[in-house]
Amino acid sequence: MTPPVFSIVIPCHNEAAYLPDALDALYDALDRVPAETEVIIAENGSTDGTADAVRAAAQRHPGLGLIELPDPDYGAAMREGFLQSRGEWAVNFDIDYFSGAFLLNVLESGDDSDLVLASKRAVGSRDKRSRFRRLATLVFNLLLRTLFGSQVSDTHGMKAIRRRVVDDIAPRVASTQDLFDTELVIRAERAGYRIAEVPVTVEELRSSKSNLLRRVPRTLRGLWRIRRLLRREGR
Repeated sequence: MTPPVFSIVIPCHNEAAYLPDALDALYDALDRVPAETEVIIAENGSTDGTADAVRAAAQRHPGLGLIELPDPDYGAAMREGFLQSRGEWAVNFDIDYFSGAFLLNVLESGDDSDLVLASKRAVGSRDKRSRFRRLATLVFNLLLRTLFGSQVSDTHGMKAIRRRVVDDIAPRVASTQDLFDTELVIRAERAGYRIAEVPVTVEELRSSKSNLLRRVPRTLRGLWRIRRLLRREGR
């Protein structure tokens, strides 16, 4: 069987009620993308029957993949989904944040990019989130520039990563939770892979499920661990 162009990996935790309609909308968007796709739901530690909801949705969407992990861990779910995916590009979407237009941007990048990031801070982006959340993104990016010398403007959000980069970098990423994708992007950047950032419109479809302020201490500790790890590795 020919591998798909895009493997869409969506970590989900306690999304049983939201997931059916969201998946219908996702597949509708994918129908307008001229490429073969697969969708993988990486369920992690749900207690509301999310996995059963995915299995039910697979009756409408044959080929819908399901990975079940025992603990609630967004980053670990993304990592497992990436490693089990088959596509030329591994794509990270959220169940409430996805875009067929972003996949068209990836196709247009041709052979010029190894990672394509949908940056909320790129020229032309429209970030309709609250002022507080926009400020948090700015501060986080300043930390990445200060601690790692990173030149990317946004490591969170939609991203597409070529298969060879996933195979090379993902097994070495130590971070889980909120920072798996950040460490992956930083490692890829330091390894010399080509990174493109494209503008995106961001509008919250519902209130965030996680408390941003509660994540701050964990994020700071995690960034410091990544810094120490990369220094020990000489990267």
